[in-house]
Amino acid sequence: MIRIGHFYYTFETCDFCVWAPRVNSLEMKLEGENPRRLAMQRGQKGYWHARVEKVKPGTEYCYILPGGIERPDPASHFQPQGVHACSQTIDHSQYTWQDASWKGIPVADMILYELHVGTFTPAGTFAAVIGRLEELLQLGVNALEIMPVAAFPGERNWGYDGVYPYAVQTSYGGPGGLKRLVDACHQKGMAVILDVVYNHLGPEGNYLREFAPYFTDHYQTAWGEALNFDAAGSDEVRLFFIQNALHWFKNYHIDGLRLDAVHAITDMSANPFLAELADEVKTCAREMGRDLWLIAESDLNDARLIRPRELNGYGLHATWSDDYHHALHTLLTGEQDGYYQDFGLLPHLAKAMKNSYVYDWQYSAYRQRRHGNDCSDRPPGQFVVFIQNHDQTGNRMLGDRLARLVDFESLKLAAVALLLSPYVPLIFMGEEYGEDAPFQYFVSHSDPGLLEAVRRGRQEEFKSFGWRGDVPDPAAEETFQQSILRWEKRTRGQGGLLCNFYQRLLTLRKTLPALQNPDRSRINVSADQATGVLSVRRWLGPEQALIFYNFNRAEMVLPEGGREGSWNKVLDSADREWGGPGSEANLCLTANQNLRLAARSAVLYCFSKTGTHPMGGEK
Repeated sequence: MIRIGHFYYTFETCDFCVWAPRVNSLEMKLEGENPRRLAMQRGQKGYWHARVEKVKPGTEYCYILPGGIERPDPASHFQPQGVHACSQTIDHSQYTWQDASWKGIPVADMILYELHVGTFTPAGTFAAVIGRLEELLQLGVNALEIMPVAAFPGERNWGYDGVYPYAVQTSYGGPGGLKRLVDACHQKGMAVILDVVYNHLGPEGNYLREFAPYFTDHYQTAWGEALNFDAAGSDEVRLFFIQNALHWFKNYHIDGLRLDAVHAITDMSANPFLAELADEVKTCAREMGRDLWLIAESDLNDARLIRPRELNGYGLHATWSDDYHHALHTLLTGEQDGYYQDFGLLPHLAKAMKNSYVYDWQYSAYRQRRHGNDCSDRPPGQFVVFIQNHDQTGNRMLGDRLARLVDFESLKLAAVALLLSPYVPLIFMGEEYGEDAPFQYFVSHSDPGLLEAVRRGRQEEFKSFGWRGDVPDPAAEETFQQSILRWEKRTRGQGGLLCNFYQRLLTLRKTLPALQNPDRSRINVSADQATGVLSVRRWLGPEQALIFYNFNRAEMVLPEGGREGSWNKVLDSADREWGGPGSEANLCLTANQNLRLAARSAVLYCFSKTGTHPMGGEK
């Protein structure tokens, strides 16, 4: 079987393989203690091979194209001197893993925490992330989702401009740093999801086209050239990215991959790349003896992505649900520009709570066509939802977080809607304590022309939203520095109260039977647009939960009726314990009582037909 890149065949004997059908000769140069230059042998389909002895791990090397042009390995595992310099060999067998007992966590059980390594801590390294794992565990998080770490130009980048998909960014700590982070997570019972980009590559340091037809001019993405997944040579492009996915699983013990913007992967083949990827990952999981996950980011609202192969789906395990975010965001902020024009009514959120997609082949005014398809056959545990993430925050003109847009009571209301939903919740770093520092877009390209193009592109991107003013300069050091978390706010004032509130919600999510094992058939949702109150009832066996959400800016009184039995109040976001104005909601709610809800609040009641109080003892 072809193995792309390099791997150690035996001690200090290394195999090199690169796909380069566009050249008629190829050499490689090795640096270090035993510098050499040697010819590579051409094999089938344009693959070039060399088996080289006396190559110590950490040896720098590059490929020499006709004309003497030196280029890094397209499948480089490490670029210690940056994207334009030599690659470096890594013997992955030299790392001693301590996670032999790790069995993984099902996606449906995950509490995801999305972070950007460079701004999560002032140090901006994998090692610094390890120092904060214990606090995330105490919060209730059991899975990190790490924004892309593939090698990119400079030291500041979101990661979506990566140009070496197999390499780990040097400034974050390189391959060893990522392994130590994953190992530490597994020893603490936390899974790790890695964000990968298979829809495009960044512009600076991107030399792949000099080797082979990695790109196609048949399609375009919003970020540049599309990768070639269905034209001549696409079999080898597919292999390159499939082996990349397996590389993260096998060499770094990653638990799952978040596939960036799969709607930008255009593939008209009879067996789409994403389906082939899912098949290969399934085989890899069987060989490794543990579950491996693929989570898609897609704005298509297409349930085929997560349907099993036997139901003519692609076989991915989960997908992000933008509709849930948009429905909630518009109710909280009142924004109606851009794609938010399709949302803003309480029934939109009610449908998202019950059915995941708001648009499942309805007309979208923003798109000026019908959009989405029905996903009611898929369980809620296949949908990742959020009230903030890197896109929805960072792709605002000023990168303003929700804490800058709404008041404190609204932040708590949003937290309940996220963490007590039937879906897989994703918390964006700092959200749990109401971080108000912006998360802005930043890069550190070295090409002045490219930087100017990025500036113009950002300005153009915001026109549909009607935002005015100057876009923060993506290349400025200040833009990056402003985006670093102010971690000290986590224990102070409202930040500490909100963090405790998140912790309480996650405890309830994990311990209340009615909030576990979500099934669409055990969820009822109703919305009253006139009052701004949405109610959700969930049950499992004799245990029931009833959640009221008041999106109105005034106190609301709900009349009696529609409730059987006696319901006990478990949580009210308006309680002074959580920094609220004080709760007036009934401690025990019966059928013949009105219910008083504070403005912008959420109240959770529980009921058990067995007569046992949901938090222990008798009712």
